[in-house]
Amino acid sequence: MSDRRLHEQVHIIGAGLLGTSIGLALSARGVDVTLADQSPTAVRLAVDYGAGRAARADDRPGLVVVAVPPDVTAATVARALDEHSEAIVTDVASVKGSVLDELRALGADVSRYLGTHPMAGRERGGPISARADLFLGRPWVLAGHDGISYRRAGAIEDLILDVGAVPIEMSVDEHDRSVAMVSHVPQLVASAMAARLRTASNGAVGLAGQGVRDVTRIASSDPGLWVQILSANAVPVAEILTDLRTDVDALLAALADPEAPGSRRALAELIAAGNAGVARIPGKHGDDRRYAQLVVMIDDTPGQLARLLTEIGELGINMEDLRLEHSPGAPIGFAEVSVLPEVEQRLIDELSVRGWRIAGAS
Repeated sequence: MSDRRLHEQVHIIGAGLLGTSIGLALSARGVDVTLADQSPTAVRLAVDYGAGRAARADDRPGLVVVAVPPDVTAATVARALDEHSEAIVTDVASVKGSVLDELRALGADVSRYLGTHPMAGRERGGPISARADLFLGRPWVLAGHDGISYRRAGAIEDLILDVGAVPIEMSVDEHDRSVAMVSHVPQLVASAMAARLRTASNGAVGLAGQGVRDVTRIASSDPGLWVQILSANAVPVAEILTDLRTDVDALLAALADPEAPGSRRALAELIAAGNAGVARIPGKHGDDRRYAQLVVMIDDTPGQLARLLTEIGELGINMEDLRLEHSPGAPIGFAEVSVLPEVEQRLIDELSVRGWRIAGAS
């Protein structure tokens, strides 16, 4: 496509979810993408899906993207810097500081290296799960360091823009502290909570609703991958967990004697602090505005959800988000619809007139 920014040949090392998704997005825009992986089958699959072509000895890429597991990222980047002496090299690992430190220890030419991290992914990996639209509207961090200029690394930003992502500039340290807070510690919290469910009674698990589902949604992640990520970012993760432990200790003290002076205040203040924290999470399109939610009961039969969404559209109301929950043992479900607060009451009134049952609103 003529409107693309990137004109260099791009070589992708690692034909997994991220590497293949990058290849799909760039190939769709007419970029010449070559692929390599330790697994010939992964390369063939990625090629079959349209993510590029197998690399040849006479290729001369201007940009190399390393998309391999974290524990081999630095060694792979160093090898790519040696083998492609004219290319800029980047990687998409979720931790940046340890990669840069290892590259410097190896004596690699980091003047041609800039680490990045797309904040996108899926529960399943591999080329078969790749999508060309995986990065649309998603933040993609460029983790700058003193050894490279952004002018020289302009091709990396071109790639980010061409796949539809939003480039965000951060230092290496700021990136690693940030992902510890918004990704790595939440993974551990979700896993720790989900681990408690192993010994829960069948009756308790049968009562599971949206609360426990939200908290544990990411708990089915790959243990091997997360051991690599957490080991590489151990210091900031441990610092946040230490602060979290202080909060839990305060809760335990309050719950040990709820009648003691200050106990109820401690509980209330933590919940209130959580309200303030969650309000800072960017909403749709990065907007900090909070949305109103209403819960609509729907029969668990074909066509009901489609009818609900169609009628909301016919009312001219934009649905900002949607979550679904089934009622255990009952032929009904719940659709939590998020809309702008100013249209909430009109939507409730209009849906009620049309026979929909509103189970709750906030």
